[in-house]
Amino acid sequence: MAEFEHLLGKAESILDRLESLLPAPPPFPDWTATAWRWQHMHGRGYLQAVAHPHHIGLNDLHHLDDQKEIIVRNTEQFLHGFPANNVLLTGARGTGKSSLVKALLTEFSGQGLRLVEVEKQDLHALPEIVELIRVRPERFIVFCDDLSFEAGESGYKALKVVLDGTLAATSDNVLVYATSNRRHLLPEYMSENLETQYVGEEIRPGDSTEEKISLSERFGIWLSFYAFDQEQYLQIACAWLADYGISHWDEQVRRAALQFSLERGARSGRVAYQFARDYAGRIGLVRAEKK
Repeated sequence: MAEFEHLLGKAESILDRLESLLPAPPPFPDWTATAWRWQHMHGRGYLQAVAHPHHIGLNDLHHLDDQKEIIVRNTEQFLHGFPANNVLLTGARGTGKSSLVKALLTEFSGQGLRLVEVEKQDLHALPEIVELIRVRPERFIVFCDDLSFEAGESGYKALKVVLDGTLAATSDNVLVYATSNRRHLLPEYMSENLETQYVGEEIRPGDSTEEKISLSERFGIWLSFYAFDQEQYLQIACAWLADYGISHWDEQVRRAALQFSLERGARSGRVAYQFARDYAGRIGLVRAEKK
């Protein structure tokens, strides 16, 4: 009996040591949050709550009235339990694609909207993420920012599964909103035009083109964003300056905004925001030095 107890004690000691070597389980999602990122710990994925989401209002986004109207309507349908579509936002960089999605969280989090940000390299985990949130009462937007695929990448296949489902039905409390600089998310090559077939007056794209279009077509709504002209850029810069408490706008400020955009080689909402931060910071520093 004593020998048995001795062996049992040794076994317990070994088990304790093994437990100390095993990786801790990933933390349970904090469902009190409004936004999460898919992260990894010891080779396992988990939803990490975003402690301080980027709060941006829909009214802060200018010259996007048509895009705002469509995506807000689609999101409201989703929140009320009516049919709604996945959304692909494409176009020029810095024109407000990502900001528009973030603004939806600010606008509708009080109505149960939640955001889950997933990086491209984690798209293979989308089915796992959907299973985690399927049973929740909230309505989730899976947000894929700056999404595009290179030739040979397979992550888009997992995205297809979530967009259209397989044998299992898609979850009715999950939508995918993705932003990209590419309309079809995949690179397009001149050589693919050679695959095009002409049958009478009918044009039939080749298999490569069909494969690429098949991914973007799984998004029920396409929103296009275009580069801003000079006056639109200046209006956005003026609005951001006002947000930083600078309401004075004269020819000197206008020239500074234009010079900033020339140095950056672009006129976009992002550049206008960066100019406003730079200008407001410089003004604040000058005022502080005078005190």
